[in-house]
This record gives sequence, structure tokens and C-alpha cells, in this order.
Amino acid sequence: MVQSEIARAKTPRRENVRKNDELHRFELQVGEHSAIACYQIENGVMTFTSTQTPPSLRKKGVATRLIEGALEIAREEGFKVAASCSFVANFLDRRPEFSDLKR
Repeated sequence: MVQSEIARAKTPRRENVRKNDELHRFELQVGEHSAIACYQIENGVMTFTSTQTPPSLRKKGVATRLIEGALEIAREEGFKVAASCSFVANFLDRRPEFSDLKR
């Protein structure tokens, strides 16, 4: 893993995060690896069900960057957000700038 690839994943630009509607997940590619956040949508609520980060990308802010981008996209698309995934639930509790999204 090249440090510049990790740095790019940490940039505050959501265009690094891709919403994959077919697989119901958000994806953040870093080098040869992808971090993903799975979701379900029902009645205008996007529920995050899991976040998966390869071991080589852990503790480097990649999952945080993924969820920041995913929440920005959810906001742009008009969704409220819920989390059955503990990472996303804890993230939402710590980040008041996303409190408007909470269901």
C-alpha cells in the first residue's frame, strides 16, 4: 500500500466514494483494496448494515472517509439514516454535523 493512496482516500472529497446501487453498498477503492458500507433502503430511510475494511486499510481513516462520503451522498439524495452497523452508529454519535440525517 502506497502512502499517497491512503492520503487520497482521506481527502474530504466525496467523489472518492462510489454508490453502487446494484449491490446496495458504498465503495472506496484504495490501491488494490476496497472498503465497503452496505445499506438497505425502506420508506426513505437508508440503514447501514455493515462496514467492511480490509486489514491493510484499518486504523488509517479509510472507513471514516467512506462513511463521511456515504452520508454526504445520502444527504444529497434526501435520505434519513439509521445504523444497525456499530461503526456507523458510533460515527453518527460522534459527528454532530450529520445529526440532521438521523432518523
